[in-house]
Amino acid sequence: MTHLSNYKTTWEEREHGIYGSVTYTHTRIVQWADGDITLNSDGWETVTTKRKMNQASEQFCLGYRVFQKNYKWFVELPSGQVIDYADNMKFARYPNMEGVEV
Repeated sequence: MTHLSNYKTTWEEREHGIYGSVTYTHTRIVQWADGDITLNSDGWETVTTKRKMNQASEQFCLGYRVFQKNYKWFVELPSGQVIDYADNMKFARYPNMEGVEV
């Protein structure tokens, strides 16, 4: 498992993983609460932002994966569904709570 580095990165986790967030530079790139996850690059779709999003998913057992194909970002949701990435996208952390908001 790859853990987040603290280089320009802060995070918090409360109530045994139910609530939390990861901030890279000045952008909250990952936030989770009440069974939902929100991803936001704030327009900085960089290798580092994507890596930190994925490290957060691994470290906090969030179940998603962000990847790039042909210069475009995608997210594999915890349900296994693959969708286009969009800033401020929100999706269910648990597969039985299906749904995506942008």
